Amino acid sequence: MIGRLRGLLIEKQAPELLIEVNGVGYELQMPLTSFYELPDLNQEAVIYTHFVVREDAQLLYGFVTKQERALFRLLIKTNGVGPKLALTILSGMTAAEFVKCVEHDDIATLVKLPGVGKKTAERLLVEMRDKLKSLMEASVGSEREFVLQSNYAPAPQVNTAEEDAIAALLALGYKPAQASKAVSGAYLEGMNSEALIKASLKSML
Repeated sequence: MIGRLRGLLIEKQAPELLIEVNGVGYELQMPLTSFYELPDLNQEAVIYTHFVVREDAQLLYGFVTKQERALFRLLIKTNGVGPKLALTILSGMTAAEFVKCVEHDDIATLVKLPGVGKKTAERLLVEMRDKLKSLMEASVGSEREFVLQSNYAPAPQVNTAEEDAIAALLALGYKPAQASKAVSGAYLEGMNSEALIKASLKSML
């Protein structure tokens, strides 16, 4: 089991990244809420991981805190929720926002996420309610253990910010027309890719 990686970020293309650890490059998929926390390329990061082995693939998922990884693990234990859907859920809202949805039985917000229908949302609310109590109690007072360089600055603006944002939304399961509309509506001059992805997701909730 691969539980944690510490190394240099070599590539970042939401929701995927490549981190080099002692000369070995690990490909990971990460919820966008965690992806926003990444430092710039060629800087060091510590990422908590969850390893999934399937007949046709071996997949590694990354998170900035143990609590976020714990929530992911609870989600994939829910009937009808696999790693891909769990990744989409945690990309569309933070762990705290998801907990709030469960506490308030907020089906309307959950069904706006791609792949989450009414039945899945209802199942999440029922099955996650008790599980989340222990998770939130364990996280009270905890601080992020994610390592950032003190001179961290957002990645520089590039001309492909809109293309990167659309690609990230498509990777999460949004339809092309839906992704394009959200990105074009959220884009403001000077936005980098990560800020645009975040604004686009927020506009759809």
